Formats: sequence, C-alpha cells, structure tokens
Amino acid sequence: MGELVQLLNPPKTLARISTIPSFLCQNRRFEVQMKPKSIPRTVSVSCEHRPIDLLTSSDRREEVIESVRASLTHCLSETNLHLTVPGLKSKIRGKVRDVYDAGDYLVLVTTDRQSAFDRVLANIPFKGQVLNETSLWWFNRSEHITPNAVVLAPDKNVTIAKKCSVFPVEFVGAFLISRAYFAVRGYMTGSTDTSLWTVYSKGVRNYCGNVIPDGMVKSQKLPKNIITPTTKAADHDVPVTPQEIVERGLMTQAEFDEASSKALSLFEYGQRIAFEHGLILVDTKYEFGKGSDGTVLLIDEVHTPDSSRYWMAHSYEHRFRSGLEPENVDKEFLRLWFKNHCNPYEDEVLPDAPEELVCELAWRYIFLFETITKSKFEIPVMKEPAHDRISRSVSQAFSLVKM
Repeated sequence: MGELVQLLNPPKTLARISTIPSFLCQNRRFEVQMKPKSIPRTVSVSCEHRPIDLLTSSDRREEVIESVRASLTHCLSETNLHLTVPGLKSKIRGKVRDVYDAGDYLVLVTTDRQSAFDRVLANIPFKGQVLNETSLWWFNRSEHITPNAVVLAPDKNVTIAKKCSVFPVEFVGAFLISRAYFAVRGYMTGSTDTSLWTVYSKGVRNYCGNVIPDGMVKSQKLPKNIITPTTKAADHDVPVTPQEIVERGLMTQAEFDEASSKALSLFEYGQRIAFEHGLILVDTKYEFGKGSDGTVLLIDEVHTPDSSRYWMAHSYEHRFRSGLEPENVDKEFLRLWFKNHCNPYEDEVLPDAPEELVCELAWRYIFLFETITKSKFEIPVMKEPAHDRISRSVSQAFSLVKM
C-alpha cells in the first residue's frame, strides 16, 4: 500500500454533467429529429472555492470509488456492433476505440480499455464514457480554432463522425488506420520510449526538428511549446521531422503548416482553460484528417486524460523546486507502476493492475472531467448490459437520420 501512496498524489476542484449534452444532438451532416426526452439536460454546479484536497479526500471521491468497485466486473472491454446494428460494414479494433464503417460515416465506440506502452494494460470502469464526453466537450468549444469531424453522439460511449482521409502523421489522436499524431509539448517530462524526457536524458538535443537547450531537468517548462509529430509503424510511434513529413509526401507543406498551426492554437487554448480550473495541460496529441470537400478536420479525441498529461497547478512550483514529481491527474502513475513491476514493452504477459490503482484512475478521470467542465459526471445505471444499450442507441440514431 505504501508503494501505491507514492505513485498517487493530491489535488483540487469539481462539478456535474449529464449523458449527451444538447449540442451533440444538433445536425451537422445528418438530418436528425431527436425526441426532446432523448436530450438530457446539463446541470451546472459551481466549482469555486473548493478545498485543494478534493482529489484525495471528499464525499464525491468516496461516492465515485464505491460505484467503481461495484462495476469492476462490468467494464465495456469489447463491442461487436457489426453483428447487432444493421448497416455497419466492418470493425477495426484499436487499443481503446472500436471503429465501425457506416458508409460516409464512422461509428466510434470508446471502450473501458486502458492502454499505454502500445498495449492494453487493464479495463477501467466508466473510462469510455468519461473519454467520450470529455472529447465532445472540447470539440464543441474549440470550433473557433478548427472544424472537427463530429456529427452526432447517440450514446454515452459513442461518437458518429464524418469519414475522413487521415493524414499519416499525427500531432502527438487516432483513427486507427494510417495513424499519425501531432504531439504538442509544453514541459520536459514523460516515461515512454518516445517521451521528451526519455530521449533528452539519453543526450538527444534535436527532437523532431526542435532544438532543445542543454541543462534542462525533468518537469521543467520548455522555453516555448513545441510540436513533435509521429507516424505509426506497426504497434509503435516513430518520431519524424517536419522536413521528413513533406519530403516523404505524407503531407504537403501547406497541409503541415495548417495542421501544426491549429495544433499549437488548440494546445494554447487548452492550457488557458486548464489553468483557469487549477490544472496545467502539460502535453497532448492531436490527429487531423481531410473531409470530402478537402477541409482539414480535427478528429479522434481532444485533451482527454488518455491523450494528455495534466498536473495540479497550485503545487507545481513548490514540488518542482523541491525535486518532486508534479501531482498528476492522468494515467502516468499507472504507467510508472507497470514500469516498476515488469517490462511493459517486452514481457509477453503483464501483471494485473492492482484494484486500488484501477479505482484511483477511474476517479481521476472523472475528477478531471468534472474540474474542466464544471459539471457532474453522471455515473451510468446498469439497467442493461452496456453493449445492448449501445446497440440500441446506434440503431435508433440510424433510423432517425437521412444518410
């Protein structure tokens, strides 16, 4: 238990939301006629003046952890909608999302699978719903920076999106086919093989075309935000430079310039919103694709605790000066546990994640959602198996739209 306490850390604010925010039922390409009762209301709760120990000690935390423990055996680990929903042609299984081909659209189901080190580590109750709703919140609020592919969210775990031709470069997001990421980083940190701190500590000073000064230490703020693009090779990410991206024909110079500009603007916006809520958005990744009309669209996920790293803002400076790890509100402590107990890249069989860590991660994902959105996460009531609910919701959505 002592080791668990060392991996975890303390915290700040909170709040409440419903299932599908009303903006998600608006038509963007579908002609949708949703019944009023199918559009849940969002109940806002003030997050001001909340105690800083809310993350580790609060009635809300106990309430969530109790629900998480009761749901450990009911995680959404796999879906097969192509067998239950007419019109879905095929399935692509990603590490977290199951993606179904629906002609001009994709049906993305966010499961409870937890991935890191290019593999699935565990199943986390409610994780799929948290990630889906977090992304949808950010998608809606970042449209002033870039359009996105979202069309409709018929279920807590589901997003229906326009089918895009995906750039084979990702701004460190994922659409599971020719994956590519635009990763944007603001701090010197990380524990994976492609993380900035890992490569920097090995002597690398020019990473993905970014010159990084000598003398930096872990968790230090970078002189400026940087982009480190990666492409997907087999099951691992491969860093590339902007010049290589253009020379290989992965993107044109104009496409790269547009996507990288949008990625930096999205990150700066995310950092501002996070800081206003007592958090530091440390790094994240974005993926872009082209719509049928050639428009560059943001796809996959945005600023989720899966795709992003968050630290508590109030304690960062003190902990950094003291040589301590920042208080994180993401999956980093789970990564560190696996690194301490196995070789997560090479071991064929991994140890089971401790129940305490699984429950803590579920709570932190919910805490982050509630802190950022100032709304309360609605814990699902198990009236029926999640797969049955999702199948019904997606079938109903397609019966109400004109394709």
